[in-house]
Order: sequence, then structure tokens, then C-alpha cells
Amino acid sequence: MLPTIEVNDRVMVNKLAYNWSEPARGDIVVFTDPAQPEVEETIPEAVVRSVLEAVGVRTRGRDDLIKRVVGLPGETIVIRGNHVIVDGVEIEEPYLPPDAVMPDAGPFTVGPEEVFVMGDNRQFSFDSRRFGTIAYDDLIGRAFVTIWPLDNFGGL
Repeated sequence: MLPTIEVNDRVMVNKLAYNWSEPARGDIVVFTDPAQPEVEETIPEAVVRSVLEAVGVRTRGRDDLIKRVVGLPGETIVIRGNHVIVDGVEIEEPYLPPDAVMPDAGPFTVGPEEVFVMGDNRQFSFDSRRFGTIAYDDLIGRAFVTIWPLDNFGGL
């Protein structure tokens, strides 16, 4: 997600964001890595993990990814000439660095209750162009502020 989120930045994630609303284009979302196998745990293990995660002592057993929502349900995404085109219309992406490079790709069609996500570091991002769309059920939440290091503190 460079340059929006730097390596080793820590962000706050609203895990309730999508309980009452749907993702919007431009949201920065955290989701489970679709390439990682599901971790099996007992109920006591899940309780201990949840408590330790809540106080920041431990992280989740699976890797999570953070990307920007580019496509919404029912849309078709094409990347041509270094631009993202959604349903035939080029979208504005002011958060991208001026030297961002994207190889041509697509078309990709987003299914119901799914999003198409891309990293801001487009040339090197492992995103929906490689692993497909992300189901709403796999969204953990919406990142909204960088909290660490303090020099990078600010809204996303």
C-alpha cells in the first residue's frame, strides 16, 4: 500500500464498519489472505487469542492483507494504458504516486457481495488481479487512521 501506508506502519481498523453499510470505492480494507489455509482452533484457544489480540499482545493466526476497494458488486474492471476503467469509465485515483505503473489486465467482473481490491503500489501489489475478488464475509474491517509511528499519524 505504499506510499499511503509505509512498511511497519500500524493502523486502526473499524471492525464494525461493514456491519451496517457496504464497502465503498476508495475504502482501505483489511481482509483475510485468500491464499492462507483456515486455522483450526478450539473454543478455549479462540478465547485466549481474541483477548490477546484485543490488548495488542498477539496477532491473528492468519495473515491479513490491506488494500483499496476499486470495484464494487456487478462492475467490470479493466486496466488499460495505466488506468483503471470501471464499466467503461476511467476512475480518478489521486492517492496513486505519479509514477505508478499497471500492466494491462482484465476484464474482471465483480460478483454480488464481493469487492475488487488493489494496492496503491500497483506495480508490485499482490491483489485481486492475482487472487480474484474478496467476499464481504472475508472483510475484517476498514482501516481509517495510521497510529504508529507518530510521524505518520493521520487519517487514511
